[in-house]
Parts: sequence; structure tokens; C-alpha cells
Amino acid sequence: MSLTPVNLEILAKDAGKAVRRGDVIIVIDVLRCSSTIIAALANGAKGIIPAKTLREAKAYRQEHPEFILAGERRGLKPKGFDLGNSPLEFSPETIKGRHVILTTTSGTMAISLAKNGRRTLIGALLNGKAAAEAAMKIAEKKQIGISLVLAGKKGRFSLEDFICAGAIVRSLPTEKVKHSDAALAALLAFQQASGALSGTVHLGNHAQFLKSIGFEADIKFCCRLDAFGIVPVYKDGMIVPLEHIL
Repeated sequence: MSLTPVNLEILAKDAGKAVRRGDVIIVIDVLRCSSTIIAALANGAKGIIPAKTLREAKAYRQEHPEFILAGERRGLKPKGFDLGNSPLEFSPETIKGRHVILTTTSGTMAISLAKNGRRTLIGALLNGKAAAEAAMKIAEKKQIGISLVLAGKKGRFSLEDFICAGAIVRSLPTEKVKHSDAALAALLAFQQASGALSGTVHLGNHAQFLKSIGFEADIKFCCRLDAFGIVPVYKDGMIVPLEHIL
């Protein structure tokens, strides 16, 4: 039995490599796009439409005025938007049964770059184990590899996304996978950080920035390891729970 390759693209701009390999892709943006998508779907959103730009998001809204318009620029809710990018805003009372248009600085761009993968999933610390199990099941069924793609912050390396990649890798069956050096490094980083996960994430530049603009509670929420079993998947322009398309 051949081993399933597990690759890691540290920068979102390299998502195309994962697409060309034909891998099942897990896009990671812990703070906060991935975590917000997970929270929204878990709380009953019908689907998330990722938009790369503010203009694109507003155009979707014009076509569908009943949709919720959400997102951030520089961490804050853009003018005229219904919601920002805090997962804590996406309560059942607000979004249950509704579609959400979401645009963020880095996360939705990474999703766009990875959207043509054989299957494109959304991962975070919140659903690390579930994302790993889903990716492994797809990879074995289709006999393809697994690629983790980090959104980072404005295309740069992100500590929390790298650690999250390691959290996902540790939930893959060791005897069935072959790690790239980058994937192995992420696993080692997670093992080092796991005893003080939230504290380690707080050391990162993006966490420090979010804290400075009043989103300390978001950071704590996003560090809840394996709190959700839901696995979002991108399909035909929308992100829905994987279970809805199987």
C-alpha cells in the first residue's frame, strides 16, 4: 500500500502548486477567516460566498440583497457591512438560514487561489481533527495527496496558521502518510506549542494586532482545539458543510 503524501504550502501564493498536484486541499486561516466560516456554518448559515475584494462582495450583495454582507479590512468591519470577521458575531440568531458573503484581507484570497483543487476544505484549530479525518478519507478514496495551504497575513508567514497545520497533521494516521519536510516541521511546532496553545498563538504578530484593536476574545475562541466536527468545503462558488455534498 502506497503512502499518502502530505504537503504544506507556507504561503497562499503557492496554492497553485497544490492545485496542480491534484491534492485535496485544506486552506487554513486561524485568525480569523477559517474560524469564522466554521462558526457560521455550525450556527446554521446556509452557505458562505467568499469574495476576494470589497467590490466583488458588494456586487454579490446587489444581486442578492437578502444575503448578509460580512468581512474585514485591517481587522475591522468595512463601512456599510452587516458583520465584521469576528466568529463571535455569527450567532444563530443572526445568521441561521441565511447566506453570507464574506471578504477578508487574506483568507478569502487564499480560498480563491485554492478553489480549483480536487476538493478544497477549510481548516482551523477549531476543527483540526475533523478536517484531517475528512481529508484522509477523500485522499484514500481518490488516491491523491493532501496539501495544507496557509493564508498567512497579507501573503506573509503566519505563526498560528503554521501551528494549526501541525495540529491537523498530528491527526492524520502516521502509518498511512508521508510528510514533506514542511509538514513535519509544522507537526513539531504544534507538539512544542500544544501545552500552551493559546499563549503561543498570542505571541504572533497578527494576534498582537487583533488584541490591540479589541479582539482578544476572538483569539481565545479561535484557539479552542477540536471544538467543532464540521468541515467546510468549497463547491461551485459557495462554502457549505462537507456532509451536504456527500
